[in-house]
Amino acid sequence: MKTVVLLLISNVFMTFAWYGHLRHMHTPLIYAIIVSWLIAAFEYMFQVPANRLGAEAGWTGFQLKITQECITVVVFVVFAVLYLKEPLRWNHLAAFGLIIGAVALVFGARPSEPARKSASPSAAVQANAAAPPSLDQK
Repeated sequence: MKTVVLLLISNVFMTFAWYGHLRHMHTPLIYAIIVSWLIAAFEYMFQVPANRLGAEAGWTGFQLKITQECITVVVFVVFAVLYLKEPLRWNHLAAFGLIIGAVALVFGARPSEPARKSASPSAAVQANAAAPPSLDQK
């Protein structure tokens, strides 16, 4: 739960950093860039710990990323409607539903064998020798 809360906070900062300047189009671009970078620094103060805590709790990188994207959409929908005053349409909701489906898919599928953190160099060489050549090797 801490991971999700930190990702939520991170995404609020990220959304303002990336899109907040759209309400201030009269501001010179360089100022928008500088302010966006300053806001983004706060985003990272929450994003990095969120990912670290999630990984320590056993989340995979894929699970962290898909969850982050889902939270991003939730935050952006609220931001776009309330801050940018943009209408929410059916196709936006349908796209959001697909992202929710991605979260369910990534957390629902369980690998039959856990991934190995590291393998010995000799095991990797043996595995590559037994594997058919990839397109890159041809």
